[in-house]
Amino acid sequence: MIMADYRLYLVTEGYDYDEQTFFSIIEEACRAGVTLVQLREKKRTTQAVYERAKKLKVLTDRYQIPLIIDDRVDICLAVDAAGVHIGDDELPVSVVRKLVGSDKLVGVSAKTVARALEAERAGADYLGTGAIFPTQTKQTPVTPVATLQAIVESVAIPVVAIGGIKEDNLDTFKGSHIAGVAVVSEIMKAENVSLKVQALRQKLANVLEGEQ
Repeated sequence: MIMADYRLYLVTEGYDYDEQTFFSIIEEACRAGVTLVQLREKKRTTQAVYERAKKLKVLTDRYQIPLIIDDRVDICLAVDAAGVHIGDDELPVSVVRKLVGSDKLVGVSAKTVARALEAERAGADYLGTGAIFPTQTKQTPVTPVATLQAIVESVAIPVVAIGGIKEDNLDTFKGSHIAGVAVVSEIMKAENVSLKVQALRQKLANVLEGEQ
């Protein structure tokens, strides 16, 4: 089983960047201290996602950071990524676990305690809960912090908060005992990626202090 550090989990978004810019942002983030990277591609063809995932795997391996593939079990297996993250409308968690085996990470989106418990029983390694704050990246209802807290208290596996998370709202998670936060635009659209990642890491060290 891969031992993952969930503290600062980068979820990618293309934002119409050219290929060089897209990869340079991710590499800068890896160099600066993100602890996990998820490739999320909703609109590209299977071939295009595969090619991008293959290239990204080389990059994340260079920095010894696990690569997670959003939704696509086939792409995860094809590029030998560290794991896959699935939502509510994907394959059942138990089926995904059988397909990827015991050595890969399986992350599951969970907006309710019932879904969280179900996912944990079916073999999930960690949960992603949100959107905690409004976000333009993905149209989804906001999940109350109280629900996030209830999920954390209900399961034994790590819980990562996601959705609209920025440096200036991290204090929301003090005392929550989450394993980390997943960030999209705050890093992918940062004017200075390295400084932003360093600032997030510094703030998270305080927010998550004593909770790992």
